[in-house]
Amino acid sequence: MHTPARRPTLQSYNRPNLEKEPMMSDVDVVVVGAGLAGLTAARELRAAGRRVRVLEARDRVAGRTLGGSVAGGVPVELGGQWIGTTQTEILALVAELGLETFPTHDAGDALTRYRGTVTRYGDETFGLSGAAALEAGRLQAELEALAATVSLAAPWTTPAAAELDRRTLDEWLRANTDDAEALAFWGAVVPALFSAEPAELSLLHFLFYIKSAGTLDILVGVTGGAQELRVVGGTHRISERLAEDLGEEVVLGAPVRSIAHDDAGVTVTHAGGSVTAEAVIVTVPPTLAGRLEYRPALPAARDGLTQQMPMGSVIKVQVAYPTPFWRAAGLSGFAFDLDGALGVTLDNSPPDGSCGVLVGFFEGAHARIAGTRTPAERRAVAVATLVDLFGPQAAEPMDYAEQDWTAEEYTRGCYGGRLGAGVWTQFGAALSEPVGRIHWAGAETADVWNGYMNGAVRSGRRAAAEVLGRLGR
Repeated sequence: MHTPARRPTLQSYNRPNLEKEPMMSDVDVVVVGAGLAGLTAARELRAAGRRVRVLEARDRVAGRTLGGSVAGGVPVELGGQWIGTTQTEILALVAELGLETFPTHDAGDALTRYRGTVTRYGDETFGLSGAAALEAGRLQAELEALAATVSLAAPWTTPAAAELDRRTLDEWLRANTDDAEALAFWGAVVPALFSAEPAELSLLHFLFYIKSAGTLDILVGVTGGAQELRVVGGTHRISERLAEDLGEEVVLGAPVRSIAHDDAGVTVTHAGGSVTAEAVIVTVPPTLAGRLEYRPALPAARDGLTQQMPMGSVIKVQVAYPTPFWRAAGLSGFAFDLDGALGVTLDNSPPDGSCGVLVGFFEGAHARIAGTRTPAERRAVAVATLVDLFGPQAAEPMDYAEQDWTAEEYTRGCYGGRLGAGVWTQFGAALSEPVGRIHWAGAETADVWNGYMNGAVRSGRRAAAEVLGRLGR
């Protein structure tokens, strides 16, 4: 097992001196954003012999992955962290960079709270009553049958796309069941996946997301699912390793302001100057990409898309204890709270079990309410929920850490952007379609594992291939 590497400092990368005159630096391709998509694209381009410049607004790389620590230095992930075994691209990249993974703790029973009653279970019922479990399963089967009809490459061309996109997921659920417990279950599952409510995304978008990952069981599962593996030291180390290899080609503290593009090339203006190139790849979330100034203006369809693809709302919390005490009680640490604000918890302890860590999420509407409270108030809510679920031993954590992604200026939410009713069919074609010399990447643009780290890597490679096709290898 590797000892977590020292996190690169700002001196590890080139940073513009904002006091100097704006610089002009000709390269082949400018990449906007130093998350997984941008760094992957830059790596592919450089491997093909192209000169690149990566411009990152933050004072760090890694985008929506972020390292933190609790309990005197135990690494925890404050952003995206899990990798499923079917996420082949990110797993291969982790291995190539010399990083290691370890399994998320999943041994023991799980918990679900509904209307004040906590149910312990070790089967596939998610702790629902018999009738509700059957009803939730029926709805899942119907949703997966519909998802099988969706085109991943072009969802707007799906048979019955207009009908599927016209309705929100909430409308479909309520039209297909009146079981209150089953609806409460789906009301917790959806924010866990999207950090948004069922009424905030179209049925077509939800179906696309299911097919993009494979099945709903894969999306919500730990062992055999999307939460199966973690990276030793944290997933942010993937981006840091990529950035170390790129060296001075990565520029921090350089928020992009505008992109001018014409037949001759592009000029990308940022806080420290400007860079000219033959093409640009924009990898920031679509809603943030829409805030940049483009000269000439983007086509109406692309602009319309970015106006209607908000980020999810989530605050991620880590609660640390001297030991993972729930394991001794035969619990896995996984819990669904259908009543409270902290919707999902999992065991996030270090691989050696030297302390216990429960990770939880304020998501969707709960995150928006929690965002108006102080960190101390959020901590109190989180701990009270854990006491209700795991018992009095949860009352005295030795440490607490949180990350409010809605407050991040250069993210404005997680896990990703979502499409509401009607957006896929009216504007979806503009999501990844290049605009002249401007190309788009990012987890939201991926067809497989959309919204995940694996999708981000795939999107970076796809955009790099597009640009290489334009420029010639």
